[in-house]
Amino acid sequence: MREQSSVTQSSRQALSSRSRSGLGWGLLGVVAFSFTVPFTRVAVGGLSPLFIGSGRAVVAAVLAGVALALTRQKPPTMRQWLRLAVVAAGVVAGFPLLTSFALTTAPASHGAVVIGLLPAATAVAAVLRTKERPSRSFWLFAALGAVVAIAFAALQNGGLGGLHPSDLLLFGAVLAAAVGYAEGGLLARELGAWQTVSWALVLSAPLMIALTSVALASGPPQATPVQWLAFAYLAVVSMFLGFFAWYRGLAIGPIAQVSQIQLVQPVLSILWAGILLHEQLGGATILGGLAVILCAALAVRTRQPRQPRPLPSRPHQR
Repeated sequence: MREQSSVTQSSRQALSSRSRSGLGWGLLGVVAFSFTVPFTRVAVGGLSPLFIGSGRAVVAAVLAGVALALTRQKPPTMRQWLRLAVVAAGVVAGFPLLTSFALTTAPASHGAVVIGLLPAATAVAAVLRTKERPSRSFWLFAALGAVVAIAFAALQNGGLGGLHPSDLLLFGAVLAAAVGYAEGGLLARELGAWQTVSWALVLSAPLMIALTSVALASGPPQATPVQWLAFAYLAVVSMFLGFFAWYRGLAIGPIAQVSQIQLVQPVLSILWAGILLHEQLGGATILGGLAVILCAALAVRTRQPRQPRPLPSRPHQR
């Protein structure tokens, strides 16, 4: 009995260490992504949202293709290509394009907190796609974070009837990214973290090149060096390198729990918006940020429900 308790304790310690590793990688990815909204806001000052949303994916696809070729990665199976199409639709096309158009009118700080819905949405997508079953307390804190984000978006625009078209675009971006994150986290367990985002970028390259060509046909981009630097960050870090850490964290999992780390992202994005863009941070924005970061801390600290112990095997009767 003592030996069994020792084995159980060792197993729990290993799971705890693995969970911390997943949260650590997830946090690193979130820090990289936290600059996305402010830098998108900077870039749309001189570049069209269509060019930003598609052009950054083209640059990232070139980097991904080089990395895959140099390391001689084995191509995915047909079934994996189909799943990669879901990832590409969500995080390569959907989220960047929708947020780029939304941030032509919405302030970066506002967009950052609305995107605070993403962790809860990712948790729902993970549960629907996987066999993960988070605890009730986890859902409570995740739901609170989502409610705070929605309330912020509504109150900032004059009540529930005052939601702007930019909010609808942001909500659409959240849905697209949630599905892409959940599927990408699963694929990363099979293909590897950086391989997953790289293959998704390569798969979406023809469409993104076509959209970039359409954007360029309307006129050559005219942007300042600062705006081009913001675009470079979006292409190299937000669209490529940041996913190395993020998908690794989701692959280690549990996906639903690691996804709640992203509740910290609005707070960081708001901070960068205040520092880099000199946006006024009102009381509602600050309170919203503090509320979602509190929900994130409570959600990631919730214990996963215990799995039922397997029945002891009986010796075969001869």
